[in-house]
Amino acid sequence: MENKNYQQLTRTFTRLSRFSHLSSIASWDMFAMMPPGGSAARGEALAELSVLQHQILTDKQVAQWIAGAEQEALNDVEQANLREMTRHYQQAALLPESLVEAKSLAGSKCEHAWRTQRPANDWAGFSANLKEVVKVSREEAKLRAEAKGCTPYDALLDIFEPDMTSAQLDVLFADLKSWLPDLLQQVVEKQTRTPLIAPTGPFPIATQRELGLETMAQLGFDFNAGRLDVSAHPFCGGVPEDVRITTRYDEQELLSALFGVVHETGHARYEQNLPRNWLGQPIALARSTAIHESQSLFFEMQLGRSNAFLKRLLPSVVARFGDQPAFSEENFIAWNQRVKPGFIRVDADEVSYPAHVVLRYEIERALINGEIEVDDIPALWNEKMQSWLGLSTEGNYRNGCMQDIHWTDGGFGYFPSYTLGAMYAAQLFHAARTALPDLDNAIAQGDFSALFDWLRQNIWQHGSRFTTAQLIESATGEGLDSKYFRAHLTARYL
Repeated sequence: MENKNYQQLTRTFTRLSRFSHLSSIASWDMFAMMPPGGSAARGEALAELSVLQHQILTDKQVAQWIAGAEQEALNDVEQANLREMTRHYQQAALLPESLVEAKSLAGSKCEHAWRTQRPANDWAGFSANLKEVVKVSREEAKLRAEAKGCTPYDALLDIFEPDMTSAQLDVLFADLKSWLPDLLQQVVEKQTRTPLIAPTGPFPIATQRELGLETMAQLGFDFNAGRLDVSAHPFCGGVPEDVRITTRYDEQELLSALFGVVHETGHARYEQNLPRNWLGQPIALARSTAIHESQSLFFEMQLGRSNAFLKRLLPSVVARFGDQPAFSEENFIAWNQRVKPGFIRVDADEVSYPAHVVLRYEIERALINGEIEVDDIPALWNEKMQSWLGLSTEGNYRNGCMQDIHWTDGGFGYFPSYTLGAMYAAQLFHAARTALPDLDNAIAQGDFSALFDWLRQNIWQHGSRFTTAQLIESATGEGLDSKYFRAHLTARYL
């Protein structure tokens, strides 16, 4: 048999991908459908599954097959797949089984309790569980850092964003800090000169859901391979053949649920268009979390908040909720492009959003590197919110350091991908607009086909075949440059 080591690896990774499928659907169910009483049993079942996957991946035969496959005559695609397999193996082999199980159990417990602790503003209860998650996350980070020869935080960052370091992030974020606060202030001052009319509710949830489904269909979501549900925190889960997205509704808020749906649809379209002929292999997976976020922000911010898209959306809104003064075209666009620093990251406008991300990045980096402890988080959070956005979160844990789900399961190193994603999205949209001179006109007509073809050609179809740097360079002709993000914000808001 030709390339027998490589063939053994592909069989092993297909098997792993099937267990991963089960795990992701069971996780989706835990967030969206499971009754509260099922939490402990589900946590144990998921932990068992993660241990099983870890055993399969770290079997000593896998190391032998990798070594053997490196000597075999592989084509470009197979070599890229072997590179990704090796990365997955090396990341898993560093961790003992007991730590994998402990992390999964601590994360399930912390996340489940967070659902009731957050509404109750119960920092004391939450922090007790978070300390356990941080403890196991630090153990993991230490093992990874020793193997990679880097800081503990960089070792976790590398899981989500291969080859990215906090030194690189610090340069990108220092640049942001040099111009974003001024831009934010200018935009807020400019917008206060034009009073806006707020849409008046209530906006029935069933009608909001219909509008969301209609918009998903227009954005090309394949309902034969996915569905929309409700959860405490919007997310996209499942697998490429069965993508599950969720949002959360508020009868007094017209479009926060809808833009949550548009954001998650960006994630979902990427998943649904990953290379099917490589399914089950690591090369068929999304490139990285920042590239994933670039797709959701491409949909939500670059496309969804554009004048052309909002004009196209307005008739559907009026048809479903009736006409009112807030729905004049000028007011509707301005309302959906308003910049108002607030407490909640997922509801933030795109100008103030990076402040939410840099704040979390600075806290989680210090936490994992052992420079601060869990008890220090609320005061640091408040201090950074005051300096970036002029808002106090003192005593307001629910809308401060307890608002996100990421830290509950040890997702340290994830947050930077949101702002990296916004930068990638701006650069990609600029490249798409250059390639498609009639783009704005097509969007206004509700014709997104050329835009989605461009994404399919340049991002979606490649999965993890190329590194992030190669993917962006090939799509846009250059490496990541934050100037496109700055130009986009300046053009839209000033």
